[in-house]
Amino acid sequence: MAEARVGELRDTRVDVKVVLGGLWTAMLFVFAYVDIFGFWREDVINGALKGEVPGPGFEIGQAFLALTTVYILVPSLMVAVSLLAPARWNRRANVFVSLVYALTVVGSAVGETWAYYFLGSAVEVGLLLLIARTAWRWPRVA
Repeated sequence: MAEARVGELRDTRVDVKVVLGGLWTAMLFVFAYVDIFGFWREDVINGALKGEVPGPGFEIGQAFLALTTVYILVPSLMVAVSLLAPARWNRRANVFVSLVYALTVVGSAVGETWAYYFLGSAVEVGLLLLIARTAWRWPRVA
């Protein structure tokens, strides 16, 4: 092992729970901004004004907004789960939820034509796969 020199920056190990919480937070920021940037698109803004989601043509109503809220609550609560849940349950939840959400992100990109959406979706999927990998490789007691 190399000897540290005075004044050299020391790298610290970050707890896996903090890493997972940070990855979920980063994914949620990308997720939110991709949706926010969508409102600069004419088709999205016009669809919203008509009360429908362009593309799939979902009607924007009580059911749509309630289900959309549930959809975003799950990864939002995964930040807290990652930081607070016991390791065994935490690991399982992170692997399962991140992989399911990666599939939904890929599915939502089908038929999309805008580059920003593909870029954001690729980063989201990358972060979700990193969450699954981090949780899968959860350190074990020696």
